[in-house]
This record gives sequence, structure tokens and C-alpha cells, in this order.
Amino acid sequence: MRIDIVSIFPSYFDTLDLSLLGKAKDRGLLDLRVHDLRDATHDRHRTVDDTPTGGGAGMVMKPEPWGEMLDEILLDTDSATDSATGNDPLIIFPSPAGEVFTQRMARELAHEQHLIFGCGRYEGIDQRVFDEYSARGRVRLVSLGDYVLNGGEVAVLAMIEAIGRLLPGVVGNPDSLVEESHEDGLLEYPSYTKPPVWRGREVPPVLLSGNHGAIAAWRHEQSLERTRQVRPDLLEG
Repeated sequence: MRIDIVSIFPSYFDTLDLSLLGKAKDRGLLDLRVHDLRDATHDRHRTVDDTPTGGGAGMVMKPEPWGEMLDEILLDTDSATDSATGNDPLIIFPSPAGEVFTQRMARELAHEQHLIFGCGRYEGIDQRVFDEYSARGRVRLVSLGDYVLNGGEVAVLAMIEAIGRLLPGVVGNPDSLVEESHEDGLLEYPSYTKPPVWRGREVPPVLLSGNHGAIAAWRHEQSLERTRQVRPDLLEG
């Protein structure tokens, strides 16, 4: 999978060189490219924002740098190849006005060949950028939840982490992906390791029984109970 990220803080994504995703990059499973939006400006201050039309607080990101940067990415050789094979890149903008990101969406996006993430800042990006690229291809506005962040970088990091670990070969034991929270609509059951007793707290005896059927039943009941207590909304309907 190829992932392009556009941000005014490109060094924010240095953390993607770490851990499993860093190894995935080294092994060629993930082609990650980070672009500085200010490289698409042409004034000495490298300006990417201006006052909102119609008045109001804050600043809005200008359409010109976004248009120039996204056009450059879309014209890239790999993007042209995507179009030739019918796999147009999907452009994702983190936005509190977007659809909520879920594990189901992560699985869906893990099947894409090419994702482009645009990290907004300030009061957001000029609406015409969304309209322009929606008319030319595929655009999705995606929210991490019902709260507001200073910019899209944190959201993009979270989404890439969730999507990237689902790519074939990224996680060493693919079975572990099946047993995680939200994969079956439930929260994950509690986990334990050695020693069997720590500070007077014992590992549940069923986990030491060697009875795999009983262990599976216990884990499922624990998932149900945890979901009932913490996220009852997941059980509705």
C-alpha cells in the first residue's frame, strides 16, 4: 500500500519509522511519503492560511497550496498507474464533521492501494478543496470521535496505525488480529501472563486448566460483560 500525507508539520510522522509500521516500510509492505504543504507556497512567509470569508474567529487554510500539492501527488507516476488499473487514490481529510472512524472502516481502507491523507489546521480547509477533488475522484471526511483536535496529524497517525497493522505480513501472528476489541463487535477480554500470582492477585484458574473449550467460553463471556459495562451501545440492535 502507498500512503501520502500532506501536513505543515511533516516531522510529526517520524514516529511511523518505529515499531511494526517502521518494519513494514523497511520490508516494502508500506510505501509512506510525507509532504510539507508549505512547499506548495510561493511567498517568503510560506503562507497557508487566511482570514475566513464572511468574518469569524480563527484562520482558514487556503485552497491554492492544497490544490498544487494534491495535483502533484495525483500526477505522480504511481498515481497514474493506480488510475490505469482502476484503483484511483482515496483522499481522506480528518474532520470533526466527517464520518466516525471504526475498526470496520480500518478493515475497508486496508484493501485500498493508495491513500492520501490531508491534515488540516486552524479552522479547517477551504471547502472548495473538498469539492474540487470530490468532483475528480474519491474523497472522505473522517472523524476520530466527538471532540476537536488542534490539527489532523494525531487523527492521521491513529488511522494509519489501525489500517497499517491490518496489511498482510505487518503483524507477525495474524490470529491476534481476530481476537482484538471491535473485531467481533465486542470489547476484548482481559489478558494475563506469568507469574500465576502477583501481589496476591491470581490468574483466573480456567486459564490454567488447559481446557481450550472452557477458556474460549470464559473469554467470550468476559468480552460480553466488559462490553455491557463499558460500551453497552455496541450491543444495541
